[in-house]
Amino acid sequence: MNDSNSSFNSEDTIAAISTPSGRGGIGIVRLSGPAARSIAEPLLKLRHPLAPAQARFAEILDSTGEVLDEAVVTYFQSPHSYTSEDIVEISAHGSPVLLHHLLRQCLDAGARLAEPGEFTQRAFLSGRLDLTQAEAVHDLIESTTLHQARIAAQQLGGSLSRHITPIKQQLISLIAALEAGIDFAEDDIDLLAQDQISSQIAAIEAPSPYCRPPLPTAA
Repeated sequence: MNDSNSSFNSEDTIAAISTPSGRGGIGIVRLSGPAARSIAEPLLKLRHPLAPAQARFAEILDSTGEVLDEAVVTYFQSPHSYTSEDIVEISAHGSPVLLHHLLRQCLDAGARLAEPGEFTQRAFLSGRLDLTQAEAVHDLIESTTLHQARIAAQQLGGSLSRHITPIKQQLISLIAALEAGIDFAEDDIDLLAQDQISSQIAAIEAPSPYCRPPLPTAA
């Protein structure tokens, strides 16, 4: 994800090739934003109109109307999509020439080239993902073992967020009590005893499955 969201504009429709560079059996061009459907439809010869969460067979057309390839097109209607915006995914054969031509057609029709990580950024800014889930997307992509993939998938599913949220609430309550004790030290307010503070902190610091044990020191 980008460090800054200064370029984010919810009125923009972004487009990008969402599969790795190179040649392959399948390549995907993805659009996200309010004009995703209206930009994509004129580039395609659809046998049936696009419908939410349904795959449609289509032919990809060039600027003269000639058929370039066959494709499967999926439309995800806002807010039921990865970014919470309208999304259109065009799955064609993975020819770089074809995919770049299709992407250029999207840009010429009014889309903007997506910045690296911008689809996930939009998912985060729309509230579709929290920060730990957005980071888990990167971790899942970069995983090199099945164990790493499982941990990232759990975090993407919200397991880390569910674990952290009650801890955050406990810390907020503890901080509020401590600040009240400082602000109203001269008033008749019961303060947390030192042993109560220590026991609450110890409970928060208790080991969890998300904490790695310390590495053994060298002899």
